[in-house]
Amino acid sequence: LLLIPALGRAQSSLPKELKGLDEFVEMRMKEWNVPGVAIAVVRDSQVVLTKGYGWANVEGKQRVDAGTLFAIGSSSKAFTATGVMQLVDEGKVDLDEPVITYVPNLRLYNDELTNNLTVRDLLCHRSGLPRHDVAWYGSGSTREELIAKMAYLEPNAQLRETWQYQNFMFMAAGYLIEQVTGQSWEAYTQKHLFDPLQMSNSNFSVIDLQKTANRAWPYQEEEGEVKVMEYRNIDAIGPAGSINSNATDMANWLILQLNEGRFQGKQVISGTSLHETHKPQMVMPGDMTTDEIFYSSYGLGWMITSYRGHLRVEHGGNIDGFSASVCVMPRDGIGIVVLTNMNGTALTGVIRNYIVDKMLDLEVHDWNTELLEQRNKAREASLLATEEEEDLARVNGTAPSHAPADYVGLYRHPGYGQIEVRQKDDGSLEIGLNELGFSDLVHYHYDVFKVESAFGQLKFQFAYDLRGKISQLSSRLEPSLDAPIVFEKLAPELALSIEALKIYEGDYEVMGVTAEVRLHDDVLELTVPGQPTYTLVATKEHEFDLKDIEGYSVVFGLEDGAVTSMSFIQPNGTFKATKK
Repeated sequence: LLLIPALGRAQSSLPKELKGLDEFVEMRMKEWNVPGVAIAVVRDSQVVLTKGYGWANVEGKQRVDAGTLFAIGSSSKAFTATGVMQLVDEGKVDLDEPVITYVPNLRLYNDELTNNLTVRDLLCHRSGLPRHDVAWYGSGSTREELIAKMAYLEPNAQLRETWQYQNFMFMAAGYLIEQVTGQSWEAYTQKHLFDPLQMSNSNFSVIDLQKTANRAWPYQEEEGEVKVMEYRNIDAIGPAGSINSNATDMANWLILQLNEGRFQGKQVISGTSLHETHKPQMVMPGDMTTDEIFYSSYGLGWMITSYRGHLRVEHGGNIDGFSASVCVMPRDGIGIVVLTNMNGTALTGVIRNYIVDKMLDLEVHDWNTELLEQRNKAREASLLATEEEEDLARVNGTAPSHAPADYVGLYRHPGYGQIEVRQKDDGSLEIGLNELGFSDLVHYHYDVFKVESAFGQLKFQFAYDLRGKISQLSSRLEPSLDAPIVFEKLAPELALSIEALKIYEGDYEVMGVTAEVRLHDDVLELTVPGQPTYTLVATKEHEFDLKDIEGYSVVFGLEDGAVTSMSFIQPNGTFKATKK
């Protein structure tokens, strides 16, 4: 069990409505195995509580206080939506205008989507695209590169047909702010939100977070043990979730939400635009699983529902060792922030709901028992499903079609980036996607391999072309699509000297046609009458692929060290040409 410090560190005393909160939080932290928690509570635009509990750094015995920085994850989305609405106030942006009006270089999967996606669509998750999170997470791409990758992300629904959570779209909203203002999203948000709200300790990157002494470290739970995680840089997707903040700063954000867009007498955003972010824009799918919470909808960066008959505007955040909940009850004048340094924990909701019940003088509902039971059942079901799938779906007694070395190489998808397969010293294979590091690639059956990754267990299937060469790697990296994501194998380019390439120059005759092979600007080129000139890329000894022409290659034949023939290998057959 994780040992929690006996007392939280208070920045203000507990209001009478929250009597018993300290004991409640400390007990729940132990039950959920959460190292640290920070809480802010606002009532009628006044801060009534900012407080820290537990450990910011378990190993270093550093405690949490109201100034401890945590990643707030997707709770950042409301900041981006608010920034866009400030531009609406200024007449610089129209919510219902196509995004390409402001971001001319944006290209999506098809022209219809590109031309009709509006700014409002970006902010309420109705683009028709599923999450595609593997395409950005750990990609190492810049924001501009991620914008370019959006052209290759396939939708699974029509525009505005259904609600689907989508981080790329909020990144694009931040990019729109950049294009309209000429400032980075970070610089704009600092100047127009952080500064007027006196959020002086908040920042936008784990790079800056790690420079701060009073910061929380990220943790995850593995088989009942709390283990530290690495900070992961998500700056490129930042407008969707990279803000780091603390209870003190976030209390000011709550005041803005509850005070018609004003803070300390200054109108930071118009009341009309603030209300627009709190207004339902798209119904979120899902049943009513409990009588206490009504059906949900999505506003602009906020999730909207009724909690025990009271309007609730809320957004969670989960990112690499941190979980958060930011909640306002607009008609009751109550705002709550719960920050934790545990990956994917529901404790944020347990504490938030407890505080709401107490502040509204409602009978306290036992959310803790309900959510713990849900978590435990989900874990058991996941384990059982994995075991059953392993038993039922796997075909025993099969073997890969090729030797391990044949699978080695680089595979690329224009939207998802690059996968590398390499062979370890013991002959086994490992796989790495973008910058996420390498994991063992374990044979499952036939040409299917499995891997334990940051996204859970994944399966990868290799395919070979008509020549018998491994040419593709596919995986259901976006499960909601009908087809897997396909990565094309990149032909390995051998570095050959000019002298080594010269031996292939000459004229080759086949079926009455003469093909020419010539060196041009130190590159070997093939010219066939009536066709464009092809660049030849060396892949093996005396073997070349036609660049950018899938399934076509040539193999040169030698006798006594001299080139005598060239064989064209094509999908429709192999044709041998004799050197003249």
